[in-house]
Amino acid sequence: MNDLISRRDAITMLGSAALAPAVSTALVTPAAAQGRTLDIRGGSFQPIPIAISPMAGDPALSKLLTGVITNNFRRSVYLTPLDPASFPERITSPDTPPRFDVWRTASAQYLVTGRATRGSDGRLRTEFRLWDIARGQQIAGQQYVTDAQNSRRVAHIVSDAIFTKITGEKGFFDTRIVFVDERGPKQKRRKRLAIMDQDGANVRFLTSARELVVTPRFSPNSQDVTYMSFGNGDPQVYLMNLDRGQREVVGNFPGMTFSPRFSPDGQRIIMSLSTGSVTNLFAMDLRSRSTTRLTNTQGIDTSPSYSPDGSRIVFESDRGGSQQLYIMGAGGGGAQRISFEGGARYSTPVWSPKGDYIAFTRQKGGRFAIGVMKPDGSGERIITEGFHNEGPTWAPNGLYLMFFRDPGGAAGPHIYMANITGRGEFRVPTPAYASDPSWSPLLR
Repeated sequence: MNDLISRRDAITMLGSAALAPAVSTALVTPAAAQGRTLDIRGGSFQPIPIAISPMAGDPALSKLLTGVITNNFRRSVYLTPLDPASFPERITSPDTPPRFDVWRTASAQYLVTGRATRGSDGRLRTEFRLWDIARGQQIAGQQYVTDAQNSRRVAHIVSDAIFTKITGEKGFFDTRIVFVDERGPKQKRRKRLAIMDQDGANVRFLTSARELVVTPRFSPNSQDVTYMSFGNGDPQVYLMNLDRGQREVVGNFPGMTFSPRFSPDGQRIIMSLSTGSVTNLFAMDLRSRSTTRLTNTQGIDTSPSYSPDGSRIVFESDRGGSQQLYIMGAGGGGAQRISFEGGARYSTPVWSPKGDYIAFTRQKGGRFAIGVMKPDGSGERIITEGFHNEGPTWAPNGLYLMFFRDPGGAAGPHIYMANITGRGEFRVPTPAYASDPSWSPLLR
């Protein structure tokens, strides 16, 4: 697990003082605070054109960092990187303000310049500046020093800083995805736990192919992962700490266990336990290992997910005759149904980190859709539809979903990312078939 630990090596942020703009004595506040409100959820929103100039300094580092930042923005939907062939000038030094008059003739609203060098000790030093073309001023700037092996992560951190400055929303690029890597023929597929950057890079395998793993879930506030393993008899729920590379068995459960998921504070997991034809929800305190039963029905209650404040739980249940979504208090008790689309079945609900939406899988007429609805069941909106979509997971800023799609036949599933407004959908590259993605919190 040492390769995973190295991903958490310190990245020193040197601050913005050394990057004070030549045309201004201080960094300014985000665009949204200056009367340029960017309603990125509104129907009239248009992607913001941004020019990303190749960084000065080491050519190899420049190519890598510029490429990662450009790819991040292209997948963000809200920012549109311009073709470098359209740039009106070549930036040779990030220390000198660009020629705003010539950039105003281009379509860019913002310009990113920077420098990447390697010191005598081999460490990577990266700096960037964000320029507002219309105002003719620098609005952000930062420097970072870290080991060279963290170069891609620095690019993600820079991307987050720029995305936040322009949109007013938190970034999501400096994150990872834990998922199930699937290989082999359909009937004998081997499934092992894997992790990657949110853009599909730096894949690492966390378990061997000797044990079957399913439903990995990230803690919302740490680098802990919970998942199920069927390696030895009864299903076991594991807790793995990615920083230390350690894992432990949370419990051995007779019968069948489903979908363990963390509470917002990371101190509990909630799951469903099956006894015969009945499945109910249980919460386990990770410190005492004590278990509390939350539902007591003669149906199937499963796929629970906490609200961000920990006060409520959304789950799927067939207690009314078909799979539907219900909400109840975190301590159990009466549940209220929130899904009502005629002839549809709902599953795999998961609460947004913002608390404003619940994502779900909906099956109707042989088609599987990924959608969102408000916690009271209103405002249902389908993000993507087809065969066979399942298992949504939220980005930590609540603006994106990942899920997996299996086309059927002899093929296998792949992971996709979509913006919740439905403006963009992208396949996330993986080395083989992949399913059950779970998005991490921001790494820093």
